[in-house]
Amino acid sequence: MKIAVKILKWTGIVLASLLVILIITVAARQHRTFEAPYPDIKASTDSSIIARGRYIAYGPGHCADCHHAEGSEEQILKGEEVALAGGKPFKLPIANIYVRNITPDKETGIGNLSDGEIARLLRYGVRPNGTAVIDFMPFHDATDEDLTAIISFLRSQQPVKHAVPNHEIFTLGKVVNAFLIEPVGPSMPVRKSIARDTTANYGKYIANSIANCVGCHTARDMMTGAAIGEPFSGGMQIESVLEPEKYAMLTPNITPDPTTGRLAGWSQDQFIKRFRQGRINPHSPMPWPSYARMSDDELKALYNYLRSLKPVNNAIKPGLITIKQ
Repeated sequence: MKIAVKILKWTGIVLASLLVILIITVAARQHRTFEAPYPDIKASTDSSIIARGRYIAYGPGHCADCHHAEGSEEQILKGEEVALAGGKPFKLPIANIYVRNITPDKETGIGNLSDGEIARLLRYGVRPNGTAVIDFMPFHDATDEDLTAIISFLRSQQPVKHAVPNHEIFTLGKVVNAFLIEPVGPSMPVRKSIARDTTANYGKYIANSIANCVGCHTARDMMTGAAIGEPFSGGMQIESVLEPEKYAMLTPNITPDPTTGRLAGWSQDQFIKRFRQGRINPHSPMPWPSYARMSDDELKALYNYLRSLKPVNNAIKPGLITIKQ
C-alpha cells in the first residue's frame, strides 16, 4: 500500500513538473522571431500601377472582404468599394482574430511601415517585429509587379483612424503559436511579372497567388491554417455571411472529377456566366461581387486551369450546415 502511495505521489510530482515546464516553454515561445528578406519593392505614384493594385484589392484579391470595418457588410455584399479599415473578427478555435487596418493611417494603420516591411509580410508572412502571421493571405507567390501595385494602392488610400482590437489568443492558441505557427514563404522562385492571358498558367497564378481559390476550396486545419485535404477538392467549413453565428457552408470540390466535382460538365461559357450572376445563395461566403470584377479572359484562364487539375473523388456534400440551434 505504501509503495502504491509513493508511486502515485511521484507520478503526480513528475506530471506537475512537466506541466510547469510546458507552461514556461509556451510562455517563452510566444514571441518567437524569424528571419526573412525584405523584397526590393517600392510603392509607385503611377496612376496605372495604383489602378492595378486597386483592381486586385477590390477584385480577385478580395482584400475588402476581410479588411472592411464592421458595419460595412451590406456595402461589401453589394460589391461597393469600402475603406480597408479593419476590425472584422474571425472566431477560430484558437483565438478571436481581428483583421488589421491597412489604410495608411500612422497611428492605427500601416502608415508607419516601410514598403519593404509590408512586402515582407505579404510575401513571407513575417511582421515588422519578426513574428509570424497565421497563413491567411495568398500573396507569397505574387509577382513583383503585382506586389508593387498592391502596396502602391494601399499607400494611395485615404487614411482612416480606426483602432482595431488586439487578437484574443486562447490557451490552446498560445500552445499552437508556440510550436506550430511559422512563416510561409514563396513556393517557387519569385517572378518579376507574368503574362496576363487566357492560359492555364495564368489561371494557376490567379487561383493560387491572387484570388486564393485553393485557400477555401481545400480542407484546412483550423488550428494552424495548414491544408489537410487535396487541393481544390473542397470540404472547408466557412461561416455564413448572412448568419455567421448559426450557419456555415462546406466548400465544393472544384477539381474536374466527373462524379464529385462541382464543375463537371460545365462549359467555359457556363463558368463565366456563373461568375456574372453573383451570389445566388445568400449564405455563400464566396466573395462573388469581387470575383465578378474579373475580365472574361481572366475567367477563361481560371477555367482552363481548373480543368487541368488532377481529378479528386471527394464525395462531400457542400452546402449549408447548422452550427448552432
